[in-house]
Amino acid sequence: MTLKTSVNTELQRKPDIMAKFILLNLLGIFMFFIPISIGGSKSIPIDHIVTFIRQIPHFGAIYAGIVIIIGAILPFIRKTWNKDVITTIFSVFKVLGVVVYFMAVFELGPERIQRSDMLPFVFDKVVIPVTMLVPVGAVFLAFLINYGLMEFIGVFMKPVMRPIWKTPGRSAVDAVASFVGSYSVALLITNRVYKEGYYTNKEACIIATGFSTVSATFMVVVAKTLGLMDKWNTYFWGTLVITFIVTALTARIYPLSKKSDGGYNGMEVIPEPIPEKGKLFLTALHEGLKACAAAPGVGKGIVTNFRDGVRLALSIGPTLMSIGFFGLVLAEYTPLFDVIGYIFMPFTMLLGFGTEAALLAKGCAISLAEMFLPASIVASASPAVQAVVAVVCVSEILFFSASIPCILSTDIDIDIKDLLIIWIERTVLSLILATPFVHLLVV
Repeated sequence: MTLKTSVNTELQRKPDIMAKFILLNLLGIFMFFIPISIGGSKSIPIDHIVTFIRQIPHFGAIYAGIVIIIGAILPFIRKTWNKDVITTIFSVFKVLGVVVYFMAVFELGPERIQRSDMLPFVFDKVVIPVTMLVPVGAVFLAFLINYGLMEFIGVFMKPVMRPIWKTPGRSAVDAVASFVGSYSVALLITNRVYKEGYYTNKEACIIATGFSTVSATFMVVVAKTLGLMDKWNTYFWGTLVITFIVTALTARIYPLSKKSDGGYNGMEVIPEPIPEKGKLFLTALHEGLKACAAAPGVGKGIVTNFRDGVRLALSIGPTLMSIGFFGLVLAEYTPLFDVIGYIFMPFTMLLGFGTEAALLAKGCAISLAEMFLPASIVASASPAVQAVVAVVCVSEILFFSASIPCILSTDIDIDIKDLLIIWIERTVLSLILATPFVHLLVV
């Protein structure tokens, strides 16, 4: 059966499938990528929805508290809190997140931690919007990733995936879904595909550390905190391109270049199919329609994605509260991140940031603890430094409050040492690429 016949057969079997494919995917694109003005504020629709919800008196503080408390006790209810050392450490931080939450709500503790740029910043500017944006964003992510858009785009990416990123063509969908979706869900997908024999260990490591960054919903928080929402599309697409360029570079250097080309547990890796020549668009349409036809109903898709969003919010809420706060305390009252920042000082100085070179280096360093924390470190810096940090904290991908423990919980053969080396590499490369991008297109 030819591709054209397959497409026609699909259309005959489900006459409404083309309309469904177009309309649902356009809705997803609109919700995430089309800024609109409401009440004098210009932003993407999902951000307007969260802003509206936050206007309900006391809702944000109560909602965030419920998320933090439930998220902290779940590992103990499920008896997974001591599964391994890393899980135990993060379970403790989740419990501490509850303590920090009550400190924020009832203004407990020394006056210096109740400054507007300390505990209130973490709670009001990070924890509340993030825990609200994730479930709301997850609802509309159903329209981006369930109904064939990722498969359609993935086909066009197949001819370039192998030579540029050293991953199979099928990983294009994984890569794009990772960026616009959830890194935790994306890592689960990567792990499953790896265990099914479609990725080598090297390919799985590249995808896990190179594409599974924070989602578009998280990027909204960063952009809003640093005043970039009026340039949202430039920021989003520029950061996506920089992230993917950095991944192409890190795939060629140690430690990723030395990872095994074997499959999971010695499994033989399934070879890629050879695409038909000269039928790129038809193949993309066929794959998109096929995925759309096999997708769950809209209601079921929304419920499933919302459930995933709630689970993710419960997972990150308490650790974001505790690690976010302790990270700021360490940044403010200890030299830890100043010391780590010395790794990046030569680069920030050579890139021409002058008197702000040390501040930018420290902002890059603190991203290792939590990717939102650099926003507070550079809140009073120049627009150029703020914009560079907004790109770097997304492009570096790896941070201890969420993505690193998620990667370590998979079956992919990668350890803490590898992840720390990759984090340094990604941060340096992101700095080098983000600086000219920011000066040319953002500020």
